[in-house]
Amino acid sequence: MPSEVPNSSGGLDRALNALGTLMIVLSAVTPASSVFIIVPGVIALAGTGSFLSFVLAGVIGLFMAFVYAELSSAYPTAGGEYTMIGRTLGRFWGFVTLVLVFVSIVLIIAVVALGVGTYLGVLMPNLNAQWVGVATIILAGVVAALRIKLNAFVTGIFLGIEMLALVILTVLGFIHVERPLSSLFTAPQILDTTNALVPASAGLIMAATAVAIFAYNGYGAAAYFGEETQDAKRSIGKVVVWALLITVAAELIPLTAVLLGSPDLVGLLAAPQKIEYFLEARGGHTLTVLVSLAIAVAIFNAVIAIVLQAARLLFSSGRDKTWFGPINNAVASVHGTYASPWIATIVVAVLAAAACFIDINLLLVVSGTSLVVIYALLCLGAIAGRRNGATANGHYRMPFFPVPAVLAFLALVYVAYQNLLDASFGRPSLMATLAIMAVAAVYYVLFLARRADWTMHAPEEIAG
Repeated sequence: MPSEVPNSSGGLDRALNALGTLMIVLSAVTPASSVFIIVPGVIALAGTGSFLSFVLAGVIGLFMAFVYAELSSAYPTAGGEYTMIGRTLGRFWGFVTLVLVFVSIVLIIAVVALGVGTYLGVLMPNLNAQWVGVATIILAGVVAALRIKLNAFVTGIFLGIEMLALVILTVLGFIHVERPLSSLFTAPQILDTTNALVPASAGLIMAATAVAIFAYNGYGAAAYFGEETQDAKRSIGKVVVWALLITVAAELIPLTAVLLGSPDLVGLLAAPQKIEYFLEARGGHTLTVLVSLAIAVAIFNAVIAIVLQAARLLFSSGRDKTWFGPINNAVASVHGTYASPWIATIVVAVLAAAACFIDINLLLVVSGTSLVVIYALLCLGAIAGRRNGATANGHYRMPFFPVPAVLAFLALVYVAYQNLLDASFGRPSLMATLAIMAVAAVYYVLFLARRADWTMHAPEEIAG
């Protein structure tokens, strides 16, 4: 890494146009990884009812996109949700959000990176998933420490490869349609314990919707790149909404193709690797290998994008003097040549690489439900921001306010309830989220509550 020199502006480089920001955001969402990793779980839960689950999740996602768009257009800063919630609901909830987001995002980087070895294994069997994950994170961290414009270019190329894999999946399904589209609406089916097809209940479809919501997550990452996006206040809200719409199309259409085009519905629903089963059946082994390699590329691309996001959050917290002197100064450093928060990037990469050695189930439990709390706080923040004037300077206003925020909040309450009922994963995950919030609250009371120098500020240049 080249040595740091003074940055002429003292801040991040506003080098991205809206399209560049959109490429990075879509890479963080990584639709292909969701189709190959999350979609099979939803199919296992709801069968062909997974189509309706993803439709409902798309509607909820659109409501949340409206919330994100309004808040991020008012505060397009590197702090993302931390700044938006802190400015609308108060400093306490802002700091709790900061801790929740940072812990979950570092763990998510590890979870995502651990998946690279699975898909590289089609060419190189018996890879050590943990060390492959570490190598993936280190390489992604090196790329993420470079100029943001270069990162937009790199992630854009990789995003193209991942979208091509989804196009292949879609074409294979729609040229071999075995059942009508109407069957997904009127007669969703699932396997019973004897592997016989039976109707999928509304309860199962709704429960699967709670999982499908997470498959679309990531469109709100646009806010983190607001200080590096030209005319951010006017463009970030549109980037958020477009990211959600593209994500829904990129995941829902291939899912539909797989459900309609699978040669044997029972075989698909019973298969342990559902998307790979479909590919083998319709495209053959060679194509399955090629697509698997494309998914490995998609996962690596996602790691780059999420490291970029996490580094900007840590950078923002240091700039706001959230921690202690030397730590604040270090993570708030901007590289003179690359105009990137390079030390924050290194810290994120090191923490995420270390997390690769934590049991995967523990990683999922700790990070699993924090998103529900963050989304709920954003909904409340959007409503409060209108009432107290905190978002008055934003250039985007959600349609039919406050209906989207209220409906999204109610949906999140339902998701939290579903998690509470799940003693094996959901309930422990909720408890882990509450524990993280409690630790954050203690730090706030002991160190931040009385400090006048701690403030969630945004650089003056983003006001335009």
